[in-house]
Amino acid sequence: MGDFVMKVAVIGGGSTYTPELTQGIVSRGSALGISELVLQDISPQRLEVVGSFAKRICSAGGWSGKLTCTQDLDAALADASFCLVQLRVGGLAARLKDETIPHAFGILGQETTGPGGFAKALRTVPVVLDIAERFGKLGTRDGWLVDFTNPVAIVTQALCDRGHRAVGLCNVPIGLQREVADAFGIDPRRVELESVGLNHASWFTNVYVDGISVTEELLAKHADRVSEETGWSEADIRRAGAIPSYYQAFYHHPEEIFAEQLNNGVRAQEVMDTESELLELYSDPQLTEIPELLSERGGAWYSEAALEVVEALGSEQGRNLVVNIANGEAFANLRDDLVVECTCHVDTNGATPLGAMPLTPQQHSLVDALDRYQTLTIDAAVSGDRSIALEALAANPLVPSSEVAEPLLNAILEANQEHLPAFFAGI
Repeated sequence: MGDFVMKVAVIGGGSTYTPELTQGIVSRGSALGISELVLQDISPQRLEVVGSFAKRICSAGGWSGKLTCTQDLDAALADASFCLVQLRVGGLAARLKDETIPHAFGILGQETTGPGGFAKALRTVPVVLDIAERFGKLGTRDGWLVDFTNPVAIVTQALCDRGHRAVGLCNVPIGLQREVADAFGIDPRRVELESVGLNHASWFTNVYVDGISVTEELLAKHADRVSEETGWSEADIRRAGAIPSYYQAFYHHPEEIFAEQLNNGVRAQEVMDTESELLELYSDPQLTEIPELLSERGGAWYSEAALEVVEALGSEQGRNLVVNIANGEAFANLRDDLVVECTCHVDTNGATPLGAMPLTPQQHSLVDALDRYQTLTIDAAVSGDRSIALEALAANPLVPSSEVAEPLLNAILEANQEHLPAFFAGI
């Protein structure tokens, strides 16, 4: 990679994911050319705990690079070649609201889809766009912003619409890749996925090992693992003609998931409990290795996915990865500037979508509906216009009607007022 990668800035560096990312950089940083890692966060408490743990990981691993922690966003971005965005506006307290407020309206709660994803998008899009603007001015001229912040589809669309050098990243594809590799007992780098659709509304139309499709063999020999990974039965997967991402379950059987949430609670509460335990573990001055508990936090393989993208973007040879980028000419029945989650060749020129099977009519119907919803949501997040926000929420496939959307919107705005200044300007 030469000197392409020098400084990497992690925005939201107080995340409990950060030690795993740090460990990945320690093990691969020299090969990647990373000489400086900066962790930025608005919380001094989290930055102290996570940052100190990250420094111990660097020391124990013998990394020769420089690690710094700061609350200063501009200082973090200055001269950075990569900006990794992994923040959560409002923290997990906001996620808990996202996943519980919809219940009062008979709708499942989830942080990236449905009303919960809408609420998160309103809070997140303006913040990430501001970071991107600053990075464009302060970072290196050929720098890249890699977004892991949900909802990735909407955030990456907003970034690409405004011409930022950005790609969106999700751990679902690498998770499936690792599951396939484990099922066949092979090196994950031999496994390649063919993906179509949008982030959290995508389908894997083919799974390859050494360039040869093993999709039928996978379903024949490991249907139970595929079902567990996706939440779909083997019969439903075969009817769909593709392996759906896990999040497709929210559109496929929402009533079942809603009932399960009412009975068992939402994921946010579990994550809050896990986070609390992790931060307590991270505070141990003797701890230098990632605790097993982190695997229960979710986001498995995020750090590996992030470093694969960093490596590919700094390589002239590059490699094929599933990322989120503008469609271009990859799928003729989708608009050119729609951000899709698809297999791309990623190298120093960026991410170039590769051709794949066209979307089926059923797949296209969901993508079209989500495209309209996402476009309106971005407009609402940036403008603070309540009428556009209402139209956007009513367009969400999981919201049954505009009659439900109006009181639901009021509840969302009221609960998130401190994080939505555009909607409350002048009040």
